[in-house]
Amino acid sequence: MAEIHPSAIVDPAATLGEGVRIGPYCTVGPDVTLGAGTTLVSHVVVDGHTSIGEGVAIHPFATIGLPPQHLGYKGEPTRTEIGPRTVIREHVSIHRGTPIGTGVTRVGADCLLMCVTHIAHDCAIGDRVIFANNALLGGHVSIGDNAVIGGAAAIHQWVRIGRQAMVGGASGVEGDVIPFGSVIGNRARLAGLNVIGLKRRGFDRAQIHRLRAAFRLLFRDEQGTLETRMAEARQRFAGDALVDEVLSFMAAAGHRPLCRAVAPDDLDLGAEDPVESAA
Repeated sequence: MAEIHPSAIVDPAATLGEGVRIGPYCTVGPDVTLGAGTTLVSHVVVDGHTSIGEGVAIHPFATIGLPPQHLGYKGEPTRTEIGPRTVIREHVSIHRGTPIGTGVTRVGADCLLMCVTHIAHDCAIGDRVIFANNALLGGHVSIGDNAVIGGAAAIHQWVRIGRQAMVGGASGVEGDVIPFGSVIGNRARLAGLNVIGLKRRGFDRAQIHRLRAAFRLLFRDEQGTLETRMAEARQRFAGDALVDEVLSFMAAAGHRPLCRAVAPDDLDLGAEDPVESAA
């Protein structure tokens, strides 16, 4: 049922789905489950209590489910989970969880992890997330669906990144990033909305306009405190699901502060975007 190269070392206790292909010099541990149609190209190490979904492709020198880089970890049977159809490219490392966290490191379905991405212990990654080359995540980071993490970006431990957000290349992100937001810089600052990503995912013109108006109120208007502007946004955009998602994210208690916006005059609100001009 599985195709295993003679040079691979696969523990007999590992669970292999139908059509699994394990290439040269791979190592698969006893507590690993590989879903149907998963491919380990070559020189891949999968260990620990690790579950990999159907149709996942893992490229050479990737390591999945190895112990976390945490001094408090003492070998506990924590987990790693990879969703179906995710593509993991060369030299990616994904470490298992820790008892002080959720105990599981999770990557969702249909993600793309480009070369040398690092996902640390207890991270929770949504579906269809893209990591460009050399993206680095500290422990306990959560990332929502459809987010894009630029090349060589470094995400501080415990940071939350909302869905459909964009992190620019070579950014050092210390604070939480609102859903649909776009951050860039070292240290990263909130520069605007991820308008291109919103359009690509099928959000309509009216939705984007309302998000843009809410963003202006929250981050460009310097009147009052952020709390008073959030209260005004709740009233002005009552019933708008996307704005409510942003406000709920901002109000939720996180371990890290929100990413601060750049100077109001420098905010990128997509004024030249075709969506704006077509209104």
